[in-house]
Amino acid sequence: MSLIDLECVRQLLQSEHPDATLVFVRGDCVVLPADEVDDAHKGLVIASRDELAARLPEGGLSEEAMEELAIRLDNIARDLGA
Repeated sequence: MSLIDLECVRQLLQSEHPDATLVFVRGDCVVLPADEVDDAHKGLVIASRDELAARLPEGGLSEEAMEELAIRLDNIARDLGA
């Protein structure tokens, strides 16, 4: 069972917040503006949209590439002990 799935990636990449951040909170992935991530959850930040955007190809991602990205982010969440 994935902790971070394709829908989480979509939410992060399509968020209206310019500083969108993917956080794993109580078993769910949540996209929040960076300034709303409190001290208790900073250790559960998976990635920011800016971090991902810097590594993404121009022109967007294919569905397959988004699925691969979700797998990588899922591994990060597991490494954090989520």
